[in-house]
Amino acid sequence: MILCSLRNIVFGYEHEPVIRNVSVDIHAGEFIAVSGPNGAAKTTLLKLMLGLMKPWSGTIQYSSEFTKGSVAYVPQQASSFNPGFPSKVIELVRSGCYPELGLFRRFIKEQHALVEDTLRAVGLWELRSRKIGELSGGQKQRACIARAMVQQPDLLVLDEPVTGMDTASRIRFYEWMRSIVKTQGKTVIMVTHGLDEAREYLDRVIYLEGKEENYNAPV
Repeated sequence: MILCSLRNIVFGYEHEPVIRNVSVDIHAGEFIAVSGPNGAAKTTLLKLMLGLMKPWSGTIQYSSEFTKGSVAYVPQQASSFNPGFPSKVIELVRSGCYPELGLFRRFIKEQHALVEDTLRAVGLWELRSRKIGELSGGQKQRACIARAMVQQPDLLVLDEPVTGMDTASRIRFYEWMRSIVKTQGKTVIMVTHGLDEAREYLDRVIYLEGKEENYNAPV
């Protein structure tokens, strides 16, 4: 099923187009990478897909499943916390559950378990009581991803999610994303430069080649 369809998209900043005549479909239940050199407008493409920006020309159509489903977006700068940021890791991740909790934010057993399982999946359970501002860049990024994951989104969109992670953490992350796509039918789109490392876990690559043609490349 096609969740989102972009056709002949043109977009730029000021008077300079950075995306020219892009056509791409996003299918449900895929683990997709968006890759390309610096300046290839990868983040811009994500924002166009999500409706955060409007194209200069072309069309973007969404399926009813897309509009009814939940979407979580973790931008690249999401982990830029001030060292004095007061929240603990577990408090930040729990806040992802708030929209489902109502006014009094009373957690039930299943939500406590979801938070714990997610923190364990990103390797932060042992650091759950640490202040966010005390974490490394990669740990902050994982905390932001965990917060998005407890929302249990149908579509997870991640901009450079493995920045600051060591090799072992990156591989665990790719395995985790592959698992939720395969076992839960989720859709994951991530911007990455690490195609060689991630390729075996992906269903498809959308490669942006500078400011020229944009195309889909099967893995």
